[in-house]
This record gives sequence, C-alpha cells and structure tokens, in this order.
Amino acid sequence: MADPNDKIQLFENQRIRTAWDEEKEEWYFSIVDVVAVLTDQPDQRHAAKYWSVLKTRLKKEGSELTTNCSQLKMRSADGKRYNTDVADTEQLLRIIQSIPSPKAEPFKLWLAQVGRDRIEETIDPELTIERALETYLKKGYTREWINQRLQAIQVRKELTDEWDVRGVQKGVEYAILTDEISRTWSGMSTRQYKNLKGLKKENLRDNMTTLELVLNMLAEATTTEISKQKAPATLSENIDVARAGGKVAGDARKAIETQTGVPVITSKNAAQLNEVVTNLLEDTADMDK
Repeated sequence: MADPNDKIQLFENQRIRTAWDEEKEEWYFSIVDVVAVLTDQPDQRHAAKYWSVLKTRLKKEGSELTTNCSQLKMRSADGKRYNTDVADTEQLLRIIQSIPSPKAEPFKLWLAQVGRDRIEETIDPELTIERALETYLKKGYTREWINQRLQAIQVRKELTDEWDVRGVQKGVEYAILTDEISRTWSGMSTRQYKNLKGLKKENLRDNMTTLELVLNMLAEATTTEISKQKAPATLSENIDVARAGGKVAGDARKAIETQTGVPVITSKNAAQLNEVVTNLLEDTADMDK
C-alpha cells in the first residue's frame, strides 16, 4: 500500500508520522499522533487510550470510519516498527470533527498545506531543497553548513541508487556497507560515531561539522564511482568497494590532521556546534557596539 518509509512532519513543533502512497498519491497520517496533538496528551500511551475510546464511540454511532481506516508499520519511539492506525486526509478530517479542540482549525490548514507541498514538489523538485533549506535555517545551522548538507543528501542518494543497481538490499545490507565506509574513513562504525557525539536516534550527518560532512561525502562519492567501474555482484564485493571508497577519505583525513595538528573527528553535536556559532555572533555584535 503506502511507502513503508514513514516520514516525520511537524505541526507546531510536534511530531506526526506520515507515509506517502505513490500509487494513490495520498498522504497517510498516524491517528494517535494527531490525537496527541489535538488533545495535548502527555504521551503516546494516553493518546492511544483516547483514540481507543473514540473508536468505540464512533462504532456505537454507526460510523464506518474506524472500519475503513488502515494500518501501516511505523517507527515508534523505541526505534522499532509497529502496526499503527492511519488515516488519509479525508478520513482524518472526519476524525478531527469528533475531537473538541482549539487546534482543529489550524490543523486543517496544516493538512491542506502538507498536501499542496507534496503536489508542488512533484512538479518542481527544487522546492524540496528549498524547504529543507528553510528547516535547517530555523534550527540555527549556518548557510555554509546547509549547502554542504544538501550536497551530502544528493551524494548519498547517488550512492544508494548505485547500490540498488548492484542488487544491495535496503535495510541490513545498506547498514553493513554504510558502516564499512564510516569505519574505514573515520575509524568508527556509525553507532560508535553517534555514541561519540552523544546521539541516540538523531541523524549523524545533521550533527557533523562541515569538514566531517565533506569527508563523508568524499567517501560515499568515491564508493559510488568505484562501484560503477568495478560492478560488484555480491555483498562481499560491495564491502570491498565500500572499504576502498572509505580509504580515500580516510587518507585525506589523516593528511588534514598532519597539516593542522587537530583531529577532524569531534565529539560536538549540532546543539553544541550551533551554540559555538551563536556565541561567536553575539561576541561580534558586542564588539560592534
């Protein structure tokens, strides 16, 4: 049915899990997440209980809404995927009507915007990049960092496209190859790298410095080019290619560290890096007074 790769979207800084059905060209929304937002529930457990009571009430009233709602596997807070009640836009609007909430009208406008954004992005893919730029700016990243991050997204996409051509399976095999690239250029697996930066479920690339991003891009871009030339046919051969691509970036990292005398890999995460930038800007402003 819908794309299993659910996407987090934000309504007033609150997370709502969604999934896009390419065939039907329809968004599906986690009902529990929407209930949590509209009713200000403290956690998912309370929101799920509210939805359970509401479902029972709707059934007693003879509504077919709960019968027509589907389930999709969506990622939970523990990182695992569970069957989750979802609704398309039309179904969700009907559910909202049954929930007394001052947020109902703003949420309806948000729903309309989500649908319009998807249509616009299908027509003009550059809008996806523009919206990503806006999101990163709101989070406090510098434009220089954002430009590198958006380029990194493209580099990663080209690598995964190449893996698809070589028959690499999404999920476990993607993770194995990504770890090999990371371990070869940085000396750490992805998990070890995230642990160094104090990360749990956050995106590692969103917490890299510009130089870390550039070297990671070099590793992935080189892996893509080597793969195109060598055409690996097995997972073992793809691992060898991943190591070769990672080594190019690893050698570059060592050369940089030799010249600068400073480690490229840092334990600082996005929050700490942004704090440094903020303090620098504030200090500069004070000097100008």
